[in-house]
Amino acid sequence: MLSVGFKVTDFELPDQYGKIRHLSDYKGKKVVIYFYPKDNTSGCTTQACAFRDEYEAFKSLDVVVIGISKDSPKSHQKFIKDYDLPFLLLSDENLDVIQVFGVYVEKSMYGKKYMGVSRSTFVLNEDHVITHVFEKASPKENASDILKILV
Repeated sequence: MLSVGFKVTDFELPDQYGKIRHLSDYKGKKVVIYFYPKDNTSGCTTQACAFRDEYEAFKSLDVVVIGISKDSPKSHQKFIKDYDLPFLLLSDENLDVIQVFGVYVEKSMYGKKYMGVSRSTFVLNEDHVITHVFEKASPKENASDILKILV
């Protein structure tokens, strides 16, 4: 997993409409990138809605919020529509960025091991150097925890 002090190199992924977005599009802005396992699941919905509910606070601090999962742009469109999410969701179906950040990990459920996306959040400064890492982020508290360190 990437750690504090690491400068994140530019990457590109499609958003919910298939438009290619680059991290460099947000040069000069603080960026919160949160990785989550799957659209429309309980923990991921809780986390997305927490970011939605705090979105104006992030916006007032000029902080960009980006969610990334391996779901398709079409899945992201439905997720955004269902929960009125005001921020970008990027699709990493090939796991390119997910693997660079080191959040594709072995998980276990009911004794079965499988590979999946770890719910992790990274705060980047204006030069896209990681300033904070929230490993195993709390779906309910993640957005407010980040705001506490940004204010």
